[in-house]
Amino acid sequence: MFDSRHIQTFAEVVRTGSYAATARDLGYTQPAISQQMKALERAAGTPLFVRAGRGLRLTDAGQLLARHATGILSSIATAHGQLKAITRLESGRVRVCAFPAANATLLPATVARVAAAHPGLRVELLEEEPPDSLRALREGRCDLALAFSTGHTGAVAHHDGEEGLVELPLLDDPLMVLLPAGHPLAGSDHVELGELERERWIAGCRHCRGHFVAACAEAGFTPDIAFTTDDNLAVRSLVAAGAGVALIPGMTLPLLRHTEVVARPLTPAGGRRVSAFALEGHETAPVTALLLRTLSEAAADMERATSGFPLPEA
Repeated sequence: MFDSRHIQTFAEVVRTGSYAATARDLGYTQPAISQQMKALERAAGTPLFVRAGRGLRLTDAGQLLARHATGILSSIATAHGQLKAITRLESGRVRVCAFPAANATLLPATVARVAAAHPGLRVELLEEEPPDSLRALREGRCDLALAFSTGHTGAVAHHDGEEGLVELPLLDDPLMVLLPAGHPLAGSDHVELGELERERWIAGCRHCRGHFVAACAEAGFTPDIAFTTDDNLAVRSLVAAGAGVALIPGMTLPLLRHTEVVARPLTPAGGRRVSAFALEGHETAPVTALLLRTLSEAAADMERATSGFPLPEA
């Protein structure tokens, strides 16, 4: 294995034609240059120079190495420059895998902040529900994963094994009841889940649906699930049309504004914890650390914006 410092010195010897001139140019002693070239020849397994009068002549092996030396040093310089750019957040890429509600609300604000402060960085978004997002993280398909956990399922990392992951809690996302504007409970400050026992329901993804069914069981009834969809706009349209009611995460409220629907807090309060996950040891990488900080800031802004934010009545 060649030492890059020896390659750099070798290239200078080739340029100057002598150890003495190289020593003057690089600020070393002549014996130090001689020792470096002997070390390089040992690594190469063959002589690189022969004496030619007062100067040096390259052997065939030396000529071969000289042809590669410029490219080697150029590649090292390029790599060093790119690493400095990544460290200074001037370039780089980070892949984030998140569930649909986060991709529609939390991630756009995060990406906008990163792009404004560091236009050379590239943020790529993937979409998976947990625990599939954590699986994507473990398999190297993303650098960060956003996932949620609920009181009924426990921390989502437990479904996929949390060992080797670093978790950054971002926000507590309360559950809201989405009702048609003309519903008898639309004017209530809070709605108890048991009050909706006879309603037809619109349910979401399989993970959210499990939490929903468990919450209804605690309230003493089995919900009549008439529709199942992960599409927030479809949920809003179905509720607005009077086809049913739905439990929605608070973070989706900005997406669901409509004159024909209202959102009311659930009693007893329920919700989920939204967190960002990184592989242990990777959370300190400059780009990853930046994304984690920015996600945390965007989440704090979202919590402030949606706190006590019922949708307007018709």
